Amino acid sequence: MKKILRKIRLRVLHFYKVIKKGKGVLPKDNASVECHYKGTTIDGKEFDSSYKRGEPATFSINGVIKGFSEALKLMNVGSKWEIFIPSSLGYGDRGSGNIIPPGATLIFEIELLGIEK
Repeated sequence: MKKILRKIRLRVLHFYKVIKKGKGVLPKDNASVECHYKGTTIDGKEFDSSYKRGEPATFSINGVIKGFSEALKLMNVGSKWEIFIPSSLGYGDRGSGNIIPPGATLIFEIELLGIEK
């Protein structure tokens, strides 16, 4: 598997690395998905991890930051990606509490496990 960063242009611009290719279906705009993920800032500070909680997260695809949501819409079930989200598609200039600073670039490892009907 090639381990290169790829640039795609759809609704927004992402940089991502495919860790594992999935074979399932793609989620629709209003779907609820089940996934494992780990989020870090660009300097490697981890701020959230479903892996550490010991169970995958389930949420509406439109209930997360735009960069995360747009990446999920391109992932097949079974895929595992590393995505890089600029602040404009994350928490922007406001940040998120004391956890994510304003203007932060975020890195997520996402594993799409399923789509709820």
